[in-house]
Amino acid sequence: MRILVTTTSFQDTPGAHHDVLRESGFEIVSARGPLTEAQLLELIAGDGFDGILNGDDAITARVIDAALPRLRVIAKYGIGLDSIDVAHATARAVPVLFTPGVNHTTVAEHTFGLMIALAKQFWPHLRSTKAGQWKRVTGSELAGKRLALLGLGRIGKEVARRAVAFDMQIAGHDPRWDDAFARSCGVVRAASADEAVRGADVISLHMSLGESNRRWLDRARIATLKRGALVINTARGGLVDEAAIAEACASGALGGYATDVLDQEPPPAGHPFAGVDNIIVTPHIGSRTYESVERQGLRAARNIVNFLRGDPDVIRAN
Repeated sequence: MRILVTTTSFQDTPGAHHDVLRESGFEIVSARGPLTEAQLLELIAGDGFDGILNGDDAITARVIDAALPRLRVIAKYGIGLDSIDVAHATARAVPVLFTPGVNHTTVAEHTFGLMIALAKQFWPHLRSTKAGQWKRVTGSELAGKRLALLGLGRIGKEVARRAVAFDMQIAGHDPRWDDAFARSCGVVRAASADEAVRGADVISLHMSLGESNRRWLDRARIATLKRGALVINTARGGLVDEAAIAEACASGALGGYATDVLDQEPPPAGHPFAGVDNIIVTPHIGSRTYESVERQGLRAARNIVNFLRGDPDVIRAN
């Protein structure tokens, strides 16, 4: 059996997940992702692989077809499946495995870290003091501010719990509404995402990405937001129009944008966020903590090894 491993945090972080692969007796081939379709096609063109343990690589219909008939399973390290053509994998009878419920705590912490950094103007102050200056910018409190949560799955719920501790007023929207949870945290149900963000001081994105909501936060929608609103995105870069975000932050229409995800990662030269002071970008490390990598890595490694051994202890997405 040959397994291709592409996710870098899995490879770079020590832990028991490495033991699971090493002790499997399978041949492990490592590559540094996220890989493009062309890069994956080149890798697969050799002997091929029985399984792929991937991160956010472009596992398209072409990649899946090229990997057949040897490919038996795709095991996502994480929960977001938008970079995998799951429908095509299903049509070709290739199971897609994933790791739900392992990173919501650390991503929620990262979300709140970005929120605080924007509100308290951490980045201008860090740049100033490191440059030997003492330039001070006035920030804002989070207490009493209205927070709009778009998506109340595991991560959105963890953010809501933390927002309660910060005495924020919370409105939320999710098609799969959990009324008991909402009551426990005082989350006001909004009939739509647009209703949730109306008048919000802080907007935090926790939706999955699909064609129906690609570039959901565009120029037209930004124009409906409260002037100076802060936007946090730890979901997917494709949920926003990045050029529109940059313009709104530069003009003051948005008070700031903090994101852990970009539409193209790493970003190309001349990305619109470059040089915009009130935009914070972290390099997709919201779930990259020792604790989270260990949980995700163990589940992903066990998923793929168990599947290839015929053990039913796997978590399938299709």
